[in-house]
Amino acid sequence: MPDQKLMEMPRLLISADRSSSGKTTIVAGMLAALTAKGYRVQPFKVGLDYIDPSYHSEITGRNARNIDGYLMDEEGIRDVFTHGCETDGKADVAIIEGVRGLYEGFDSFTDTGSTAQIAKILNCPVVLVINARSITRSAAALVKGYTSFDESINIAGVILNNIGNPRHAKKASEAIEYYTGIPVLGTIRRDNAMQISMRHLGLIPALEGRRRISDLDQRIETIRDRVDEGVDISEILKIARSAEPVEKPSKTMFTSRDIKGKRPKIGVALDEAFNFYYHDNIELLQLAGADLEYFSPVHDNKLPDVDGLYIGGGYPELFAPQLQDNESLRREIREASRSGMPIYAECGGLMYLTEKLTTGVKGKGTYHMAEMPEATTEMVGALPGHTLMGHTRVVSYNNGQIVKDAIIGKKGNTFRGHEFHHSEIRDIPDSTDFAIKLSRGTGIKGEWDGMTVENTLGSYAHLEGVSYREFARSFVDSILE
Repeated sequence: MPDQKLMEMPRLLISADRSSSGKTTIVAGMLAALTAKGYRVQPFKVGLDYIDPSYHSEITGRNARNIDGYLMDEEGIRDVFTHGCETDGKADVAIIEGVRGLYEGFDSFTDTGSTAQIAKILNCPVVLVINARSITRSAAALVKGYTSFDESINIAGVILNNIGNPRHAKKASEAIEYYTGIPVLGTIRRDNAMQISMRHLGLIPALEGRRRISDLDQRIETIRDRVDEGVDISEILKIARSAEPVEKPSKTMFTSRDIKGKRPKIGVALDEAFNFYYHDNIELLQLAGADLEYFSPVHDNKLPDVDGLYIGGGYPELFAPQLQDNESLRREIREASRSGMPIYAECGGLMYLTEKLTTGVKGKGTYHMAEMPEATTEMVGALPGHTLMGHTRVVSYNNGQIVKDAIIGKKGNTFRGHEFHHSEIRDIPDSTDFAIKLSRGTGIKGEWDGMTVENTLGSYAHLEGVSYREFARSFVDSILE
């Protein structure tokens, strides 16, 4: 009889020697190749990323999940992993995409927040992607260094990317296998077709890519074919099946509760401007008792009949003219806020709720793109302030405490989250209320985040529902109350 505390799940973690090694593209191709062969593939992404998982979901037809060793404890990581693998029909194999280099993490001396930490917690074999451009024998030194740095990590194979020609592939592969004993599972030739358009915060999200990239399906097919031709997929599956059973959590967060009476309905902003949501947050809101209805601040000129609003992050700056032109929806959201409807907005959603947004600001910041002309547009005005794009760049974990009862939790609750933005908010009145005080992070105004008016709360902090476990039920309860 199988052990009920363990789950049999073939799994593999794809990591790299550094960022920009081509890991994301190779993972996309591998997911597409496995899916095309009829496997149910459950994708995961290590770290704080909305965009890569959007492609994982698009390719596999299963909801990609994020796992992060700084935000989540070990129990939470195993909970997300086992739940993701068993939801919507049990997966045949799990593919986990790492973040940055294998050992990059929160600090210099531990593996907290790193891909290596996740490999240990989930007992995953690792395949290392090496950017082999202009190196052959040196690739062996890289691999040898990575394997000896932490011998508890099972580096089971290598994929060489950016290979110039067959001779290049042969020399690098022979050197790695001779000096390290680790098999080279594939080589990927340099090819401009192995790209999906990039932007200041990474890839274009899949939902927006559907609108902006006319040949998106063809690009993904090309990537799939290159990976299928260049990588030994049967050996990939063999390594994945060698993974030992993974321990299940003692208790799962993913349980539903009964709501007496009518279930509240939450309107979720979802379009090319707003699409940064962790799937855990969406699912946990439903399990907490809410029904969700999606709407588009870009395209819909009226709100659906809902009891609360959730406006996630995204790229409102790129769609500012369309958001401004949709005056009727902006007015409805402003009136809903003034009437006391619970409204929660993160980052891009926060920017949308302020009074106005200026793009293309030149000066001290690092942010500049040709597609961002200098312009000021009117936003919702549910929250005070003037959002400026271009004067700052913030990419960081943040830690905070709820300092007053709010729609996302009670006073005294603490959280770990993250912020990722190129904007700041000016002209905020001194009398403005904030619900969050940060001990780490940038926030909206000094150490303060979670700008609050009535039952509307906007923050630069992104919350992940498994890490901050009060989020979903607190938000649903604020609507019920």
